[in-house]
Amino acid sequence: MKTPVIAPSLLAANFLDLGKEVDMINRSEADWLHLDVMDGRFVPNISFGLPVIAQVSKVCTKVCDVHLMIEEPGQYAEAFAKAGAQYLTVHLEACPHLHRNLQQIKSLGMKAGVAINPHTSVRLLEDIIIDADLILVMSVNPGFGGQHFIPHSLDKIRQVREMIDSTGSAALIEVDGGITADNAGAVVAAGADVLVAGSSVFGAKDPMAAIRALRNVTAPTVK
Repeated sequence: MKTPVIAPSLLAANFLDLGKEVDMINRSEADWLHLDVMDGRFVPNISFGLPVIAQVSKVCTKVCDVHLMIEEPGQYAEAFAKAGAQYLTVHLEACPHLHRNLQQIKSLGMKAGVAINPHTSVRLLEDIIIDADLILVMSVNPGFGGQHFIPHSLDKIRQVREMIDSTGSAALIEVDGGITADNAGAVVAAGADVLVAGSSVFGAKDPMAAIRALRNVTAPTVK
């Protein structure tokens, strides 16, 4: 089984000591740093924004993977590019002109991602998947960390993998929500390339060991 890209989510970090937390990520086996931006409108929570990302990106040696859970993301794409985002993911549900959003993101030198909520059909990606660099399957309802993985997300990951393979899209599949060492193997076996993990990393006694465990997942035994 392939080794997944591990993207710890800063949302679960200790915000009183972000410098220390980012330094831990730099020294770890993580590949990316996932940055969740919430506006209190698209999702019922507010997280952090441009000033935090601009400072974090200056010291982070990993790929800065920014996930916008906001309305009208096109208004802020240029600002996030300047703040250091390397991947910028917008929600299909928030973008009535999604193709335009993806082209804007790419024109600013970033990789363009599309996220879908748990209730959103994978079929809605058919006309856009060839233009995306990343598809983010939300395996919890967006807005809050610490939620449990929604089991039917595995079926959605398989459907996205089939769509990518059949269309020739180069998009990576990222999965965000309730990822732990216990379910990561099944998620990767279903087709995921990138695992976002917040509480299971930053809430662990040894976060670096937790990251290593996620990287070394194996496929679950079929009984």
